[in-house]
Amino acid sequence: MLLPGLTTGEIGRLVRQIPTHYPFVLVDRILEYDAGGRLVASKNVTGSEDFFAGHFPQQPVMPGVLILESLAQAAGIWLLKTAPDPRALEIRVVGFDDAKFRRPVVPGDQLRLEVQLERRRGELARFRGDVRVGEARAAEARLLLQVATLPEPELDPLARVAPAALLEPGVKVGPFCVVGPGVRLGRGSVLESHVVIEGDTRVGERNRFFPFSSIGLAPQDLKYRGEATCLEIGDRNVFREGTTVHRGTSGGGGITRIGSDNLFMAQVHVAHDCRVGSHSIFANATALSGHVEVQDYATLGGFSGVHQFCRVGAHAFMGGGTVATKDVLPFSLVVGNRARFFGVNTVGLRRRGFAPEKVVALKQACRQLSAPGLALAEALRRIESEGPLTDEVRTLVAFVRSSKRGVVLERRGSDDDGGEG
Repeated sequence: MLLPGLTTGEIGRLVRQIPTHYPFVLVDRILEYDAGGRLVASKNVTGSEDFFAGHFPQQPVMPGVLILESLAQAAGIWLLKTAPDPRALEIRVVGFDDAKFRRPVVPGDQLRLEVQLERRRGELARFRGDVRVGEARAAEARLLLQVATLPEPELDPLARVAPAALLEPGVKVGPFCVVGPGVRLGRGSVLESHVVIEGDTRVGERNRFFPFSSIGLAPQDLKYRGEATCLEIGDRNVFREGTTVHRGTSGGGGITRIGSDNLFMAQVHVAHDCRVGSHSIFANATALSGHVEVQDYATLGGFSGVHQFCRVGAHAFMGGGTVATKDVLPFSLVVGNRARFFGVNTVGLRRRGFAPEKVVALKQACRQLSAPGLALAEALRRIESEGPLTDEVRTLVAFVRSSKRGVVLERRGSDDDGGEG
């Protein structure tokens, strides 16, 4: 049972206050909680975990460092839950001692994470951690964590911050920045200088805005009549010089949304009602028109553009200067104006740790999709009937079936399936 008053979403928010945490929350549920110093949590290890792609493709094993990270997250949750004002704190992992790994952790295991406070002095807290799968001990270690108090928001005297703006601990606002009354800046976010953030804009934690970025202003849409719309930004994004991100419109749901861990290089534009996932890279002067969706781990080359209402699939790579007027397939490489299909983004997938057999399955599916003279419906039927139907191929098929603008499948002159990503 979840700890009373601590929802699954709150677990995620608490874990984000550990700046060294792995990009994913490694605690699913709180099973037992004792204010005297003990906490028991669980983590369900599934085959879809991102880290299994490269560790190891033929024999997936949870990395030992992530098993220790799960213990650190459980201990951090205990420290934050017992604090009078957890939003003002940051949990830092100092180190691990006496770590021992007794058995591999594989997909299908459920981890029982137990941490017990041994000693606390000042900012430092020492825990003993134990990880079990059923009755078998999988790992154990001693953890040393630091409970640091974040400073109050730091405002340069030359910045203009509306009294109604909400700035959380650790925020820094540099000279000549303008922050409007509807803005919320999450913990540790930094506005370097000459940054403008306006409107109903909710910024997560540890984002960094470089000079002359313009965030949350009214959309460039002639149909916009000043209605209340908003912009949501996740955690740890970087917005380089001159980046512009606009709020949504009523015709697009009223919200522009950006995930976490993205890099927006100089002069990137994100228009109204866009949906941007996480871990993506937008090179210099990339432009997203209104209502565009960019899924996780995509890379868009410099001076590339995406037509309104189009989608860019996960792990896709758009070469520099590419203009996409149709949906860009997940895992694909496209280049040109207009975009041409260059096969599977093999280099990018290898760098992300995809197993060779998964890349081969994607290549086979893409050859069917782009085969000359083969109707798209027949290509999808062959892919589903002949296989291999890996998770990635299923994602590809579902993406094609859900497309409203069509997908980029026009080939270049050669039939090679190489890729850069």
